[in-house]
Parts: sequence; structure tokens; C-alpha cells
Amino acid sequence: MKNLREILAFNLKENRRRKGFSQDRLAEMAGISTQYLATVETCRKFPTPEVLERLAKAFGIETHQLFEVSTTPEEALERLHRSIVTDIRQVVRETIQETLSGECKGKDKA
Repeated sequence: MKNLREILAFNLKENRRRKGFSQDRLAEMAGISTQYLATVETCRKFPTPEVLERLAKAFGIETHQLFEVSTTPEEALERLHRSIVTDIRQVVRETIQETLSGECKGKDKA
């Protein structure tokens, strides 16, 4: 079983992705810094009740829903699928950025 920080971090990321919010956008809507949101999403900080309420409001959900754990196999598979797709997209994005960065450095030398 995951601890509360891990459950919250996962649910924040999932809700943010589902709504199409960037970290910047969600942080702005909740009145917190992007850096603070990132520390919550990586389990390094735990928000106050007031911040939890503002985050839930930004998603249009009840605060307690930030701590819900899916229980059906279908939900678990969907969660796994979304996680894998997100990881693949991140790897591709980083690879493209590294490749383009390398090409730009090569052009500067020419």
C-alpha cells in the first residue's frame, strides 16, 4: 500500500494530466508556486489543508478525492497505461531536445 504522500502525488499528476493542465497552470490556479507543486508531486512536501482545498477546487473535485485509490482491475490497468504513455512521451521529448540541442551546437561551430 502506498503512503498518503505517494497517493496524493499520483492523484495530482493524474488529475492534472486529465484536465490538460501544466504544472504552471495548476500552481497558478491554486495560488502556489510551480516549484512547490513539483515538490508535492515528487513526495518531498505535503501541503496544508488550505492548499489541498485550493488544488481540489482547481480540479473541480472534493478534497477527499485527492486521496482516493482505484480499486478495480480496469482502473489499475488504465492507470498503468497512462503512466507508461507519459513515461514514453517524456523520454521521446528529452531525446528530441537533446538531439536538437546537439545539432544547434554543431551549427554554431561551423
